[in-house]
Amino acid sequence: MDLANLKPAKGSTANKYRRGRGHASGNGKTAGYGHKGQKARSGAPRPGFEGGQMPLFRRIPKRGFKNINHKEIVTVNLRDLERCFENGDAVTVDTLMEKGIIKHVYDGVKILGNGEFTKKLTVSAHAFSASAKEKIEANGGTAEVI
Repeated sequence: MDLANLKPAKGSTANKYRRGRGHASGNGKTAGYGHKGQKARSGAPRPGFEGGQMPLFRRIPKRGFKNINHKEIVTVNLRDLERCFENGDAVTVDTLMEKGIIKHVYDGVKILGNGEFTKKLTVSAHAFSASAKEKIEANGGTAEVI
């Protein structure tokens, strides 16, 4: 190791591109803004401004309602648990991901009661439908809310 081999740590230096530092720098004088005009001046219009014409994002009709508190719940049917698990198994969010029944968990997992169900399982999930809980407990299993 000597002074000739020193380098900054990877990712520690950003591109130091200095605009408007004379024509010898390759980006002097107008600094990439061209000659005069509205876009060359400070206070140029905001993105989407169309010179006084009604902007595109205001011309297009809006429909419906976007709930900012919406939760992304992943649903799993009992027929999937019947197919992938054996009697006496413990079903958790992690085991569902390992078996490939679900890919991602966003805000929770809800077990729904669709399909035939005959196995005794211990199921842990964020929510259960009434029919799913009834079918699980009818076979001697347990439905635990996380």
